[in-house]
Amino acid sequence: MKVLVLNSGSSSLKYQLINMEDENVLAKGNFERIGQYNSFLTHKVGDKKLKFEKPVSNHEKAIKFVLNRLLSTEYGVIKSVDEIDGIGHRIVHGGEKFTKPVIITDEVLEGIKECIELAPLHNPAAILGINACFAVMPGKINVAVFDTAFHQTIPEESYIYPIPYKYYEKYKIRKYGFHRSIT
Repeated sequence: MKVLVLNSGSSSLKYQLINMEDENVLAKGNFERIGQYNSFLTHKVGDKKLKFEKPVSNHEKAIKFVLNRLLSTEYGVIKSVDEIDGIGHRIVHGGEKFTKPVIITDEVLEGIKECIELAPLHNPAAILGINACFAVMPGKINVAVFDTAFHQTIPEESYIYPIPYKYYEKYKIRKYGFHRSIT
């Protein structure tokens, strides 16, 4: 089983293609400056690191270009997109709605959108990556993995800030586990 793992930023796309049978990273890379004239891809296979200058205007075009590198006879690691069994997406914020990884459906996508105000720089970019994968690789299972799900077992007395409780109730301001020291 091979899984393509993506971390979509507003102008970047980090990826790894992992063979889950032996947990070997087959290829990894970073597409930077998406939407700018000087965008480029750094693609690494084994010890070989390659750089491709390629202007792309959006995440969908970036993913298509990445797939072409993964399929390349010269520096690729798969012969067909059919070898990719699923796609995992790193999502920064799932709020209290998402406490574990989930298969992305229309409802899940709406839930991720509802959490945009909790991660306005990150969640919109993740949605761009998800939508690009739906367009470029239709029918593939896409899974959302949330940073906020990692510490869902924090007790309430630890995740509530010492501010008026109404801010937690209204805005869901609380600790989610990241950016905190564990003592």
